[in-house]
Amino acid sequence: MKKLEPFENRDLKRLKLFIYLVPIIGTLPALWTLYRRQGTKEQQAVSRLSVTFAFAWLLSYFVLSAGAQASEFWSIRLLLMNTMFTSGYFLVSIGLMVRLWQGKSPRLPWVSRIAEGSVRKHLS
Repeated sequence: MKKLEPFENRDLKRLKLFIYLVPIIGTLPALWTLYRRQGTKEQQAVSRLSVTFAFAWLLSYFVLSAGAQASEFWSIRLLLMNTMFTSGYFLVSIGLMVRLWQGKSPRLPWVSRIAEGSVRKHLS
């Protein structure tokens, strides 16, 4: 008889992937998975995607906020761009969760390529 692992259930594995894709909060368990080098290949790939996407958003958030504070003329425009990037981050994260729910691969062509390249080298 085969011994069942606690997370061998397909639904529990999918729930773990959903948690990784939750905006901002899901980055912490994703980082933990990569740091400990745990999980399946799919979990590690989604973790790398989540971490890469969150750090890209965070970098743009801070750069645009700093630019808005430094310039009076561009301040409204940069804050508007910052709002659009933040909304986009949340919408794309929700879109990835929907793709996962539909049974499709939660991948972004440009972010997944970066995640599999440089982030894999440094975090996995």
